[in-house]
Amino acid sequence: MLEKLANIFRVPDLRKRILFTLAMLAVYRLGGHIPTPGINADLLQQFFQQNQGTMLGFVDLFSGGMLRRLTIFALGIMPYITASIILQLLTVVYEPLAKLQKEGELGRKKITQWTRYLTIILSVMQSLGIAITLEKQTSAGSPFVTDPGWGFILMTVLTLTTGSGFVMWLGEQITERGIGNGMSLLIFAGIVVGLPRGVADLVDKVRTDAWGAFTAPAMIILIALMIAVVAFIVYVERSERRIPVQYAKRVVGRKIMGGQSTHLPLRVNSGGVMPVIFASSLLTLPQTAGFFLKDNRFFGPLIRNLSWGEPLYTVLYVFGIIFFAYFYVSIVFNPNDVADNMRKYGGFIPGIRPGQRTANFINEVLTRITLVGGLYLVAISLIPEWMIAGIHLNHLPVWLGGNFFEHLPTWVTNGLGVTFYFGGTSLLIVVGVAMDTVQQVEAQLIMRHYEGFTPRSGRIRGRRAW
Repeated sequence: MLEKLANIFRVPDLRKRILFTLAMLAVYRLGGHIPTPGINADLLQQFFQQNQGTMLGFVDLFSGGMLRRLTIFALGIMPYITASIILQLLTVVYEPLAKLQKEGELGRKKITQWTRYLTIILSVMQSLGIAITLEKQTSAGSPFVTDPGWGFILMTVLTLTTGSGFVMWLGEQITERGIGNGMSLLIFAGIVVGLPRGVADLVDKVRTDAWGAFTAPAMIILIALMIAVVAFIVYVERSERRIPVQYAKRVVGRKIMGGQSTHLPLRVNSGGVMPVIFASSLLTLPQTAGFFLKDNRFFGPLIRNLSWGEPLYTVLYVFGIIFFAYFYVSIVFNPNDVADNMRKYGGFIPGIRPGQRTANFINEVLTRITLVGGLYLVAISLIPEWMIAGIHLNHLPVWLGGNFFEHLPTWVTNGLGVTFYFGGTSLLIVVGVAMDTVQQVEAQLIMRHYEGFTPRSGRIRGRRAW
């Protein structure tokens, strides 16, 4: 393993990319310790500790703990993700955007530019909401803002919006000049930084017997569950459906080309962690508006039903993940293009006629395995919610059996209060991003005739002479 790690730094281009990625992540973490002016940081920390089992804690996870300190990078990449979702959805329903996306590199650059503009607009809106909300919040009679007024609001909007734009630039630079997906790596860095705090929280629960006599067995079960979830994530992320493809023989000059059998690999979870991130970011919008409408007679009950752990939120979260799983696959994989390319090069699926029938067959297979991948993401993503806040089935109306669920144990309806750094969503992101980054590094090594990390990857061998 040490030899394989040393191979990374023997390739000048790969070494530069990895060092550049680490430098950008260091800048991102450095900005996470620069506070926004005019905030009582201690009171804000106490407020987040009191609400760590709510949606605020989930959003704070993606910002790497920067939201609880309200640093200059407090908004993180959530505005950029939301802007990307909005524009990708518009490409489906708005024809000019769909045509622009099909124009190749020039069209993609134009859409990326619009995504940046929309990110700034969303950052301004979110930072303005945060500033106004903080001015109204107090804890034990002490205000969160030391010097409220328009000066504080303008300074907060300018600081958080600039920080969000800079984080967006960091992610794009990592994607272009580093290794891996920049936005995913920024989320990965934020979660990994919080892992020691999660370990300390569990150690504190063991020391204080937080769950009574059940504390020690619960910790053993929790650690075993975490290992099982990691193994399950790795297994599914590496799973694929292989469609056999046969290429017919054809004569080109004096050579006979083709005549070989191969396969078309279709990943079970083609979207990776993106459907979870997309669904989570969309559901944070009602929570943001909830600060202003929670006391409204009409919208207040709806906002409360969309809070963390409520049945309505869970249902929308499940449908959102499955929808974005299909939506993301439809963007990155086009069965018609694959079928046309196979036909051009003389390829066909045994028993399936080339052309439209091949495209329909690939689409059917992709639809079935995407459903399996979506259900897998749902199962993994609901683990942290059940561990932290439970499922508030007792909040259902009487006609849906709310009174019946009142008799359930409290750990079912209110959760265990376990910090969700060990939950499914965070583990899914950490494991998924780590595997994707390792695969990219491995591809770079194998391309330069070095051995990769996995046992099946080996140095490319030359032709043997007998």
